[in-house]
Amino acid sequence: MPRQSAAVYRRRRLVVFLLILALIAAIGTGTWLAIAQPWSPGPTPTKTSEADADPVDPSGTPTPDATESADPTPTGSASPNPSETPGIVACEAPDIEVTPVTDADTYAAGVLPKLSISLLNKGSQDCTINVGSSKQKFTVTSGSDIWWQSTDCQTEPSDMIVTLTAGKSVSSSAPVVWDRTRSSVDTCDEKNRPRAPGGGSSYHVAVSIGGFESTASKQIILR
Repeated sequence: MPRQSAAVYRRRRLVVFLLILALIAAIGTGTWLAIAQPWSPGPTPTKTSEADADPVDPSGTPTPDATESADPTPTGSASPNPSETPGIVACEAPDIEVTPVTDADTYAAGVLPKLSISLLNKGSQDCTINVGSSKQKFTVTSGSDIWWQSTDCQTEPSDMIVTLTAGKSVSSSAPVVWDRTRSSVDTCDEKNRPRAPGGGSSYHVAVSIGGFESTASKQIILR
């Protein structure tokens, strides 16, 4: 057999060397593919720490249980039940004491008497009454003779409902003035109505208000 040349020998060794390299590369690639398997989905992660747990509401407020009320209603009421609160009723005659009041007992000549009303609630409960001028009436008499009535020439009467506290008395703040003349609905515009005699004459003042009359009159003396 003819001896091969050195060039042929080198080519054969190169081919063998390349084959060995290709074999090594093929083995390495197969090994990586078998280990990594890049085409397979990764395993589903498991919750192994608090960092992997479900997110927490940043407000830090726990969600109330369905059986709990978010805004509990107190069992007691802050205000009394209207049906349990007794209403204030209208005053009745047995509970009201009406008294005529004058600013003096004796009046000098030319001095005009000022008349007022005192109301006392003798009952055990507060009650309401109309104390407006439409429900007030002063009467001045001498014996059986009626000299003057405040309603004869009254103008613009008005109503005023007030509450009288049980066991308390009140008095009218603005008195009614008697001009010491005889009144009549027919003489309201007359300037020279008959004047009540003085000189120590006695007169009696009675009053009614809200439908209640005074049980006693107040005596005054005109000089």
